[in-house]
This record gives sequence, C-alpha cells and structure tokens, in this order.
Amino acid sequence: MIPQKRLVLSSPLLEIMISRLCQQLIENHQDFSNTVVMGLQPRGIHFAERIVQELRDRTGQNMLLGHLDATFYRDDFRRRESPLVPNKTNVPFLIEGKKVVLIDDVLASGRMVRAALDAMTAFGRPKAVELLVLIDRRYNRELPIYPDYVGMEVSTVETQRVLVEWKEQGFGADHIWLVD
Repeated sequence: MIPQKRLVLSSPLLEIMISRLCQQLIENHQDFSNTVVMGLQPRGIHFAERIVQELRDRTGQNMLLGHLDATFYRDDFRRRESPLVPNKTNVPFLIEGKKVVLIDDVLASGRMVRAALDAMTAFGRPKAVELLVLIDRRYNRELPIYPDYVGMEVSTVETQRVLVEWKEQGFGADHIWLVD
C-alpha cells in the first residue's frame, strides 16, 4: 500500500505561525539575556534556527543557540532491531541557571522530549525549561509532557505520522504533511 500524504500547512502560513510563536516568546521573556535556545536533532534544529533568527531581528538581542541530540538517552535505544544513527550535538555553552527553550518540530509520545531533558543535564542544571513545538500530535502522548508554545495541534491516529519538510533540508519549499 502506497502511503497517502495530505498537506497540513505550507508557506506563507508557516511564516505567520513562526512569527506568532516568536511574539509569544517575546511577551513571556522580554529580556533574553538569561535564555538559551536548544533545537532538538534532527529536524528541530531547522525550526530553532528560524525562531532564533526572527527573535534576533525583532529584538536586536543575540541569543545562544545549540543543537541537541538525545539518541543515546532514548528509552528504546537498545530495543530496536536496527541501530539508531546519532546526530551531532553542538552546545558550545553551559545552561547552568539559564532558561532553556527546547524546540522540536513534532511532539508525539513525549519520549524524545524526556530523552532531551536527560541529555541537557550534561550541560548544567537549567533554571527552567520551556518546550516549543511546531506540531502537537494530540492523542499520542505516552508521557505527561505538554508544550508551553504550540504552532498547531493536529489530531492523528496511531498509524499516522506528521512529516515536516524544510527548505534547509533541500526541499523546494516548507511543507507539513499528514502521512497515512
């Protein structure tokens, strides 16, 4: 059976969504001098880079941006038939006492966010952690993890997945698909 893709969102609505999320961050943080942004590998980094660039443009403040890979902290790391391939972690700063905005493209079960929270401890103990996601897949949560900032909620069944394609990954345009 060939998977069916249905378009959920594309540009320019995606840019409007990013702009709205940045406005919420500005309202809640105002001063970003004690805030760092961490994009969750692999696709959360593209979203995090877009968020940070817009925040820099709007506020004139320079924000620290890191790329966090939580592969080795996943609870299914050794239970898979095929080995997971890790991505590069690039966090050139400590998060001790900082507010961390953890960014990912899709929140589903919550297990990857739990792994990211564990992975972050290698860089210090943050003052607070907020979760910003582009898509919140409702009805798939396995852990009590909920985002502080949400671009869009999508109701899905277990067999469906949300696929985010970024221009930075080589796609011609940004698209969010629901794949059956």
